[in-house]
Amino acid sequence: MSDESRPVEPDEAISPGGFGGTMDLGASEAETLEQRPGPEGAGEPAGKPRSLWSDAWRDLRRNPIFIVSALIILFLVFISFWPQTIASGDPLQANLLKSQEGSQPGHPFGFDEQGRDVYTRVVHGARASVTVGVAATAGVVLLGSVLGGLAGYFGGWWDAILSRISDIFFGIPVILGGLVFLSVVTNSTVWPVIGFMILLGWPQLARIARGSVITARQNDYVQAARALGAGNSRILLRHIAPNAVAPVIVVGTIALGTYIALEATLSYLGVGLKPPTVSWGIDISDASNEIRNAPHMLLWPAGALSLTVLAFIMLGDAVRDALDPKLR
Repeated sequence: MSDESRPVEPDEAISPGGFGGTMDLGASEAETLEQRPGPEGAGEPAGKPRSLWSDAWRDLRRNPIFIVSALIILFLVFISFWPQTIASGDPLQANLLKSQEGSQPGHPFGFDEQGRDVYTRVVHGARASVTVGVAATAGVVLLGSVLGGLAGYFGGWWDAILSRISDIFFGIPVILGGLVFLSVVTNSTVWPVIGFMILLGWPQLARIARGSVITARQNDYVQAARALGAGNSRILLRHIAPNAVAPVIVVGTIALGTYIALEATLSYLGVGLKPPTVSWGIDISDASNEIRNAPHMLLWPAGALSLTVLAFIMLGDAVRDALDPKLR
């Protein structure tokens, strides 16, 4: 029998040097092949299962936009809790003899109209803005996710009622609603502002959560869990919620910067935070009439506000790119 017609034995394999040879791999070489990373999993063992969250975290760590925005946000959170570490002065202390004076040693941002240190007020003003943004976003995400998730899962009359209620709230202009709602509030703390933002902000998150749940409940693993006798609570918490929460997180992260800007806008109009609370919006409102005489009074709090909003929007964009499979 010729070599061409001879059947290939099971022990024979294709060798790197040609066809029909035998390739004997040593233990170290076999282990090297098993640990060789794939094209998308550099540094990870081949065949190791990966989830959406692990892939997203790997992409975020390599994204310079995420790193820069995260560092800025961490710094803002730090000075919100401990502003005295970089600004030991009293933001309410006034000295009319230094009214509208510019930069001086120990006072790099100058003084406002009442002789208060602008640098100290900018640092202490981060607390109100970050508190309002984080608390409002947490409330909106929690309320919108629960209501929208239940509407998307059960449907029927619950979905119809929620849709009509959300349509009513969508028809209320945010600024006009703030002027009407907050004008009757005499409390100068951040909680009325946070409550107003949650009241008008949950319909957007509810619609996003509803659409994500409707998409997730049609998957095969949900149908299999239901066929095996899993209850509604188990299906929602164990199977649907982990796979439907990504769009909610993305929108919530981007909306956080929007809520900070909204707080500053309402404070500028005189219906948001009120003195003696230190806020960037209040300082911008006080400085708007003196922009020609003392532009530093406006530039520093406005710059801090813009940088904060930009950092949260950049963070939201980075999270969106990492969690959206269509953008990979």
